[in-house]
Amino acid sequence: MILRRVALAICLASFMGLSAVGQEGEHHHAASLIGVPKYPADFAHFDYVNPDAPKGGVVRMADIGSFDSLNPVLYKGEPAAGLGLIYETLMADSLEEPSTSYGLIAEWASYPADFSSVTFKLREGARWHDGTPITPEDVIYSLEVNKAANPRMALYYKNVAKAEATGTNEVTFSFDVKGNRELPMIMGQLTILPKHYWTGKDAAGNPRDPMKTTLEPPLGSGAYRIKQVTPGRSISYERVPDYWGKDLPVSKGQWNYDEVRFDYYRDETIAFESFKAGNLDYHQETSAKNWATAYDFAAVRDGAVKRQEVDLKSTQPMQCFVLNLRRAQFVDRRVRQAFNLAFDFEWANKNLFYGQYARVSSYFQNSDLAAPQTLPEGRELEILNEVKGEVPPEIFTQVHENPVNAKPEDMRANLRKAALLLKDAGYEVKGGVLTDTKTGRPLTAEFLLVSPLFERVVQPYLRNLEQLGIKGTIRMVDSAQYTRRLNVFDYDIVVGDFPQSNSPGNEQRDFWGSEAAGREGSRNLIGVKDPAIDKLVDHVIFAHDRAELVAASRALDRVLLWNDYVVPQWFAPKVRIAYWDRYGQPETLPGLTPGFLQVWWYDKAKALKLPGAPKS
Repeated sequence: MILRRVALAICLASFMGLSAVGQEGEHHHAASLIGVPKYPADFAHFDYVNPDAPKGGVVRMADIGSFDSLNPVLYKGEPAAGLGLIYETLMADSLEEPSTSYGLIAEWASYPADFSSVTFKLREGARWHDGTPITPEDVIYSLEVNKAANPRMALYYKNVAKAEATGTNEVTFSFDVKGNRELPMIMGQLTILPKHYWTGKDAAGNPRDPMKTTLEPPLGSGAYRIKQVTPGRSISYERVPDYWGKDLPVSKGQWNYDEVRFDYYRDETIAFESFKAGNLDYHQETSAKNWATAYDFAAVRDGAVKRQEVDLKSTQPMQCFVLNLRRAQFVDRRVRQAFNLAFDFEWANKNLFYGQYARVSSYFQNSDLAAPQTLPEGRELEILNEVKGEVPPEIFTQVHENPVNAKPEDMRANLRKAALLLKDAGYEVKGGVLTDTKTGRPLTAEFLLVSPLFERVVQPYLRNLEQLGIKGTIRMVDSAQYTRRLNVFDYDIVVGDFPQSNSPGNEQRDFWGSEAAGREGSRNLIGVKDPAIDKLVDHVIFAHDRAELVAASRALDRVLLWNDYVVPQWFAPKVRIAYWDRYGQPETLPGLTPGFLQVWWYDKAKALKLPGAPKS
């Protein structure tokens, strides 16, 4: 998947930095959890853009699977790639500053010192593609629809008690809690929908319903609008020449392509072959093997296709094999520990990944939020002591480490440890099959996969599990079926990841909260339902400053790790991209993302040097 609606989990300390205290009536042009925003109120453009970038050209990208909906908020169905291109939010995220955003639809924001509400002043001139102004009523309606159409968003916005128009072109959100510094910024990220469109009728005279999937191109307010839709196969977007926000500092030098097109493919292999043939312009490589071996083709050798590794400065997600606690075989922590001991990351990294990865060891990898490789101390220890007796005791006496298989004999030793854990959990090998001595049921595990690339990773893992007597199987499904089964938690093991920002907050409830464990469509893929973790999540959400947030996040990280909910996989600090050499890029890329759609541009001079390439 090249592009989906991006929901960055970013939080708010104050609109002028974490340590500042909000003053009633003070207007803030930017929001940052980390400190003072880099750019002042009168900034001209971001440093990571070319303000004089030319407009024009076409870019063709791939998505995998299919789509059946153009509804931007409904969690059911498979939404088309790129829908975020047609919508705007109240605040726009910076691509170089973690957890920082600047006014877009909203000209400014104001909030009291206790963070019990936030008021946004809508920018004069902000309008929908049909010319209708964006109003407070649109903002209020958008909150209502997001909460009603998507259980995940309902949890995300659960503390928003009221939304109301409070002045000329102003809207205020009131909260049912105080001290949650994230809530004002959460509201700044709200995708705004046109009330007059969604409460109106379609071309056939039927009332529109945001609670249902639709293939009618919806009305937006962003830099692009939908140009053409071939259901399930492709969708293209065209740049809006008179886009109302094109000259704003947060938009200058961005959204430069005249057309953005997404073509759908059955799997990544077919998409890559299409890229090699020149039918796609950009490819983000997710396979280490491919990056090492699959780019010896003529266009690369001739310089027509460029390869680039982009350094990222962002927190890396916990990518892992998710063990579903809703399945009886994974309730016992010793069983989950055994599954981790049976996974040979070092072998996979050497033989499958060409040594390009490192093992994930934290839910907040590559950040100061990760639990350090020392015993807890200071404020983190104080927080953990509040749940002592409710969490694994090793938290206070040992540092969590993944098993290491530096030598073949290490793997054998780890399998012996796994066998002992399984025996302690009540399992015995009978006739070569690991069996529950109480129920007589064999221990089995089905890996639900959507990408064929993971088969080569899982197959050797299954052989290790087989040595323990565990019968493991692979079930490969298409993207639509995979999404449906994820939504209802119908799996034993899936490959999952839990993306984190540098400022975790309310989204942690959706990842690990007890309420989310039984809520269809939540991101609590594991099925965590633990009062102690709920308490730690609240510590994260209601941290009063950065130091408190770091301590609370480390405590949460440590407890999640010691519960052995997942089998950690790997991460790479760089994004691997390849593209046909007809595009320009800023001298300095943003740092949090390659920004290919947002800050690159079509270069006609380069395009003319590519024989047979489409010209625009």
